[in-house]
Amino acid sequence: MTEDLSPAERYAAARERAVEQATALAGFREMYEFGLDPFQIEACQALEAGKGVLVAAPTGSGKTIVGEFAVHLALMQGKKCFYTTPIKALSNQKYADLSKRYGADKVGLLTGDNSVNSDAPVVVMTTEVLRNMLYSGSQSLLNLGYVVMDEVHYLSDRFRGAVWEEVIIHLQESVTLVSLSATVSNAEEFGDWLDTVRGDTQVIVSEHRPVPLFQHVLAGRRMYDLFEEGEGQRKAVNPDLTRMARMEASRSYNPRDRRKGKMIREADRERERRQRSRIWTPGRPEVIDRLDSEGLLPAITFIFSRAACEAAVQQCLHAGLRLNDEDARAQVREIVEERTAAIPDEDLHVLGYYEWLEGLERGIAAHHAGMLPTFKEVVEELFVRGLVRAVFATETLALGINMPARSVVLEKLVKWNGEQHADITPGEYTQLTGRAGRRGIDVEGHAVVLWQRAMSPEHLAGLAGTRTYPLRSSFKPSYNMAVNLTEQFGRHRSRELLETSFAQFQADKSVVGISRQVQKNEEGLEGYKASMTCHLGDFDEYARLRRELKDRETELAKQGANQRRVAAAAALEKLKPGDVIHVPTGKYAGLALVLDPGIPAGRVNGHRGFEHQDGPRPLVLTAERQVKRLAAMDFPVPVEALERMRIPKSFNARSPQSRRDLASALRTKAGHIVPDRHRKGRAAAADDREIARLRTELRAHPCHGCDEREDHARWAERFHRLRRDTVQLERRIEGRTNTIARTFDRIVALLTELDYLRGDEVTQNGKRLARLYGELDLLASECLREGVWEGLSPAELAACVSALVFEARMADDALAPKLPSGKVKASLGEMVRIWGRLDALEEDFKINQAEGVGQREPDLGFAWAAYMWASDKGLDEVLREIEMPAGDFVRWCKQVIDVLGQISAAAPREGSTVAKNARKAVDQLLRGVVAYSSVG
Repeated sequence: MTEDLSPAERYAAARERAVEQATALAGFREMYEFGLDPFQIEACQALEAGKGVLVAAPTGSGKTIVGEFAVHLALMQGKKCFYTTPIKALSNQKYADLSKRYGADKVGLLTGDNSVNSDAPVVVMTTEVLRNMLYSGSQSLLNLGYVVMDEVHYLSDRFRGAVWEEVIIHLQESVTLVSLSATVSNAEEFGDWLDTVRGDTQVIVSEHRPVPLFQHVLAGRRMYDLFEEGEGQRKAVNPDLTRMARMEASRSYNPRDRRKGKMIREADRERERRQRSRIWTPGRPEVIDRLDSEGLLPAITFIFSRAACEAAVQQCLHAGLRLNDEDARAQVREIVEERTAAIPDEDLHVLGYYEWLEGLERGIAAHHAGMLPTFKEVVEELFVRGLVRAVFATETLALGINMPARSVVLEKLVKWNGEQHADITPGEYTQLTGRAGRRGIDVEGHAVVLWQRAMSPEHLAGLAGTRTYPLRSSFKPSYNMAVNLTEQFGRHRSRELLETSFAQFQADKSVVGISRQVQKNEEGLEGYKASMTCHLGDFDEYARLRRELKDRETELAKQGANQRRVAAAAALEKLKPGDVIHVPTGKYAGLALVLDPGIPAGRVNGHRGFEHQDGPRPLVLTAERQVKRLAAMDFPVPVEALERMRIPKSFNARSPQSRRDLASALRTKAGHIVPDRHRKGRAAAADDREIARLRTELRAHPCHGCDEREDHARWAERFHRLRRDTVQLERRIEGRTNTIARTFDRIVALLTELDYLRGDEVTQNGKRLARLYGELDLLASECLREGVWEGLSPAELAACVSALVFEARMADDALAPKLPSGKVKASLGEMVRIWGRLDALEEDFKINQAEGVGQREPDLGFAWAAYMWASDKGLDEVLREIEMPAGDFVRWCKQVIDVLGQISAAAPREGSTVAKNARKAVDQLLRGVVAYSSVG
């Protein structure tokens, strides 16, 4: 090729090569055995040119190379680089990678749990740590040149996403930002915002997967391709799957049909039997065995349940699956024993170590948030080494941990989202299946979905073929943020800063589309007005009378329903433990015994906390042996005690035998009683004067006699609906303008009322709040202010502080939590009282918890566990008492430790025991399984 070039062209090419060799990128590329992809080169060149970058690319495509180049540039230029990640496990992993490449002396780690070499030029940290540094004006920020934000799409997370925006907004202009994201459909919009707040930012989007992904459906004994082989972007769904779904949807053979007198031809039955012999959902051991025989291991099977992940491992063990040979088993045992050497033998038994080890030796493991962190890390290490070949995991594994597989299996396309079972989104599907295909190892990756009844192949194809994963801001101002910003910038500048958030940027952009819709609506209103015109009179006036009549009738109906609801609530308040009632409707309709009336403690009329609980919620035992907390909707009419029963002191709602015995006694005592039927009274509308007046005016109106009255009325109804929609759109435009700043103003007003702020001055109370981060920052500050925790022992303080961080996985736990007696109980009660006062204040200042701003009610569910552990109780005893997985227990303990550390820094130094006892509580909690280092 070079022979064909002219001397001038050869000279120009040689100069170009010389220039390229002189760049930092050339030296960086030599550090890797493989060549860089075009998107990686483009991003690195932009970084070297002094630009910020946003790199959006699929999981496993090598985005982190760009982050590592930022590290390389920082070290070359004598500057610092902070590499931030969303989760501690990912921080630990990145710390290990960078230490290996650049040496442990040049790399540090800062997470909530660990601090290693924090003054190093390169520090890996969780994003919250950097946010806290920015607010405290840490000296570590001096000479900071680069910040890498790995998994920046986390800013969509409704609980933690705001932290990413806080960091992006508050970083000094001199810092170059490297944002690494999964493939998102609005990368350009996010890039535009970064360009606005950070300066020159280049957006690099790559849709290319380095390892191609093939999609399959496993039904019965056969693995079907999801798509037909063919050219072009738009692939057709495999017709075999479509045919199979159609056959299954048609009437299946049901043996009970004969009892119903239906005749089914023998040929039809035979056809159905043949169909069913081909279509079934294979069992978990069967799936792993099939993947093994097809050469598709290692595989990650995503199951959206922790218990199901553990059950899957047991099913594979009971089925006799062995995926490792003797040599691999020996390696597994050696690694596991080395990694768990620090765990005492008595704890190993409690943690299910031996059952876990048996699975690992066979090459099978679970991976979920309920596991001990050490156990999870061992599973990750063994999987990467190829010594564990089948992992059953919840979706948390998809959040950035470097654990690619050859295949990914999805058992179902539905998951519990905390409120209901919902279909997984295309973004979630992409994130989960993105784990399939190991770069440099596999030629192709495979995503396998198990066939389920009523599955739609077209829906699955839509999930697999859609790339809609938009980044949506979850940014909301908080109390801590308000005092920190005000202290640094003053109120006016803080307000301006918040208006630069991605949340406001997106809100402002959406206003443009709404404005266009308003214009279209106004044109439509003119047309509707012409069509409703009546020659006999003003039809607009006539339509108004009709609407007023309808509204009045609706209002009276609502009043009647409300009166019935109030009467029902009043009746519930009269119930006592031991009352036998008849639940009139709902899932648990029928005979029931009241165990606890469920009236909220400290009820105050009109208090928002009471409204939130929606009236009394009795805990009952049904005749079918179920213990359930009922809601107001189960009692549309008043209920009365039919009979009284004594509840034995020995009764335990968690014991099946206890429930069975008491339910049997209930049926014997009251099974024969027939409850009175509730009779409806006369409708209020029949005697209402306003309704009578409106009906008279309606009949007297000239338009009432029009032959085309109903036709005009239809156009009038359309006009009214469109006008109502237009007014709502105009309100939305008004509401979306300056929304973040308005929320900030309300927070500042409340903090001023409580003497945390005085204009631009942050008071001593405010300075204390500035050191407290978390959902219940203001509650923690008020507890310190009122001395609620004074005089508590370290263990008692740990119990109280747990209420600030803990949130039960199931929001409606039927049983009241067990609490330590004495001072702890009184202090927790005082904390709930203070929360009630803050809750009422938030309502006065229009601070809405539903929008993610404000203080949720403290959850006392972990107080007993924290107290026991801080009181030096054994792991076996604690876990048995609280019925919680070890991983959850460790995670909540570490969060309590984190907040205790904040409290020790924020509490008064003189005349107070809280700071000293908070430090002691940290030492008492940080032992055993909680203290095991997760840095390896």
